[in-house]
Amino acid sequence: MKTVSLRGRVTLTAALVSGIVLVLVAVSVHALFGLVVTRSENTVLTDRAQLARQLAHDGVTPEDLVTRVDTRSVRVRLVLADGRSFGSLDHRLAEDSTTKTRLIRLAGSGAIDDSRLTLQIDTPLLARVQSRLGFLLALATTGAIVAISLALWFSVRRALEPLDAMTRLARDIAHGHLGRRLEPSRTDTELGRTAAAFDEMLDALEGALRDTAAAESRARASEQQIRAFVGDAAHELRTPITGVRSLAEAVLQQPTDTDPEDRQRMLLLLVRETRRAGRLVDDLLDLARIDAGLQLRREPVDLRALAATQLDRMRMLHPDTEFHLTGDPVTVSADPERLTQILTNLLANACQAMHDQGSITVDIRSGATASEPVAVTVTDTGPGIPAEARERVFDRLVRLDSARDHRPDGSGLGLAIARGLARAHSGDLVCLAPEACGSEVTGAVFRLTLPPV
Repeated sequence: MKTVSLRGRVTLTAALVSGIVLVLVAVSVHALFGLVVTRSENTVLTDRAQLARQLAHDGVTPEDLVTRVDTRSVRVRLVLADGRSFGSLDHRLAEDSTTKTRLIRLAGSGAIDDSRLTLQIDTPLLARVQSRLGFLLALATTGAIVAISLALWFSVRRALEPLDAMTRLARDIAHGHLGRRLEPSRTDTELGRTAAAFDEMLDALEGALRDTAAAESRARASEQQIRAFVGDAAHELRTPITGVRSLAEAVLQQPTDTDPEDRQRMLLLLVRETRRAGRLVDDLLDLARIDAGLQLRREPVDLRALAATQLDRMRMLHPDTEFHLTGDPVTVSADPERLTQILTNLLANACQAMHDQGSITVDIRSGATASEPVAVTVTDTGPGIPAEARERVFDRLVRLDSARDHRPDGSGLGLAIARGLARAHSGDLVCLAPEACGSEVTGAVFRLTLPPV
């Protein structure tokens, strides 16, 4: 199957759109110039007529009147009452109805009294000016289209270089060559964050390969796991990226008379797919940072106050869900931003499982002794998690085949990230059986443990 390259399609489409716009601008300028010329003709004829009437009233001679009224752009023919004529305008041209002409009768003293004055615009001169303007506009438009096409051809090639680099690196990795890196110059874009995440994972892999011989088996297992994760991540990224590409091409190929509501709907879909890809890339970055050793900004944190803030936010996002907070104020030494991320993932996961119906309870308990960990338990009234899947839910890119998996926008990384952040705090996150929290609990139970201050 023959296909046109993305570079060619983008260049051709952008050049075509630019060309249409430039042609419309050139035509508009040419038409506007014609309108201005028409108005100018009327103004000039009126001025010349007023001057002729003033000169006739002053009693100048016919020769003097013709000399002062006749200009390069206005031709004059003066016919006196006795039949004598003066001026550069031929009587045949004076009768031409296709040329802007004005006929007036002059009143004054002497020979000019009761004479007829014909004023006519020099049409050939204006036609040459308008023709030259049209030629210059056509030349400028053609040059601009050529310049835009060339600039697009080279700029699109440069813009697509990161994709080519990622393709070459992926092929090298597939053949076992792990020494190369993408080294993106910017990491504040989707492609930059993805490239940085792959570089961080490859760095971690090479570090494992340089371990002692006793750890070689674990390094090989880690390599296989990372390769599987990269494949799963590529598979997950393919859907939003394909959607973005398809929607972008559809928007570019829309005709100019497309319904604005249809165009707006497609643009909203494009933004949603872009945000979906961005969320997945952000999750991949979080996992990469956790694997590389996350740096925490520890400070005293009131767990109850932090949980209350998050529950207030969730009440606004999910008004049909009931949220409850129990337990006493407990202070821990932790990174408040990362603790917020853990709670947000757990609460959002519970809301999705219950389809925004039911109730969620967050319970905070300190240890019985000063050395025992603090426990934050999140329970819901959803369908629960089967016993055989309570550990597997923390694997990366895992979705259950149960009623809890109805998340079209989910990446399957939320619980893996939450457990990684908990362990970075020297704590843990586990999924418990409902009966561990009492007979009244029927849904899922997640418990976060953190070391005391």
